[in-house]
Amino acid sequence: MATKAVKVSLYAWEGTDKKGNKMSGELTGHNPALVKAQLRKQGINPGKVRKKSNSIFSKGKRIKPLDIALFTRQMATMMKAGVPLLQSFDIIGEGFENPNMRKLVDDIKQEVAAGNSFATSLRKKPEYFDDLYCNLVDAGEQAGALESLLERVATYKEKTEALKAKIKKAMNYPIAVVLVAIIVSGILLIKVVPQFQTIFKSFGAELPAFTLMVIGLSNIVQEWWWIIILALVAAIYCLRRAHKTSERFRNWMDRTLLKFPIIGGLLYKSAVARYARTLSTTFAAGVPLVEALDSVAGATGNVIFRNAVHRIKQDVSTGMQLNFSMRATGVFPSMAIQMTAIGEESGALDDMLGKVATYYEAEVDNMVDSLTSLMEPIIMTVLGILVGGLVIAMYLPIFKLGSVV
Repeated sequence: MATKAVKVSLYAWEGTDKKGNKMSGELTGHNPALVKAQLRKQGINPGKVRKKSNSIFSKGKRIKPLDIALFTRQMATMMKAGVPLLQSFDIIGEGFENPNMRKLVDDIKQEVAAGNSFATSLRKKPEYFDDLYCNLVDAGEQAGALESLLERVATYKEKTEALKAKIKKAMNYPIAVVLVAIIVSGILLIKVVPQFQTIFKSFGAELPAFTLMVIGLSNIVQEWWWIIILALVAAIYCLRRAHKTSERFRNWMDRTLLKFPIIGGLLYKSAVARYARTLSTTFAAGVPLVEALDSVAGATGNVIFRNAVHRIKQDVSTGMQLNFSMRATGVFPSMAIQMTAIGEESGALDDMLGKVATYYEAEVDNMVDSLTSLMEPIIMTVLGILVGGLVIAMYLPIFKLGSVV
């Protein structure tokens, strides 16, 4: 029967050194007594030792992929410096402010301390460490080169997350501005237009069609605003739910987004970059090409590329060259195919694929910057039409009245 691992907590301590100077700090431990014992070993006379409570915000703070990337980089650095594995977990765990991340590191440490391999311990946390990650760590342990493999995995995770961040940046900016435009328009329709409507009633004149349309829209929004908000929230929830649970919907979204102008090109190049980066990392780690393609298929993040990689795997397993199989899919750009061909001929496939990944990551970066610059005038135009249109609709009757006088 397995014994339950003792929970490690963060403690704030106060004490004095050998000269009587007051000192304070934070230390992780299983209980206050053990923390005091650690302090005495360092020549510190402990006074108050209290468990540091987590704030409401940090307690529910989820573990992000960037946290995993940082953990991997720190593990690679510790292993390269010759720090023992279990001690590395202690040092790295103390450095995280997120209590959930500290607990994750401690759970992995307990698994390793119980006799499991590092890769086996990671596989027990599939929500944070995918098959690709675990397989690369496993390959490093078996080859006796865990530090170099961890460094490769860290670089891979950092590059992948940087690429995702660029895509999110390109998507979030216009969405945020459109939401602000909708909110401002809603406030104008609910609060400002009714004030003008009261003034227009005193005119006793016929109002322009555009003004009547805006007043009618204002009446609808005032009467049904809560239903409109509920409908929008329900629509967003249903879309997110469908994207999470329905593979068919996700596949449809993948195909549709690739057809969008500008956005489609951005997503296409990011998928090529992920394909090349993942294949370069796995192949350099000594994973056979056919096996590596299994991990690559899931890492591309798009159904069209995933299906293409599955076809490539079948072709490569029958003896076909990788570059020829890539060309046969009709999905990959010629530059990526030619670089792959050079890599296969020269025996430096991982290096060439790394160059392909770097090139397309830079392309994505440039496209995001260009898209941001392009979106600014477009968004200003949209805002001008929405807000300016409402303002013009309200002042048209006043202009018309002035022309009559």
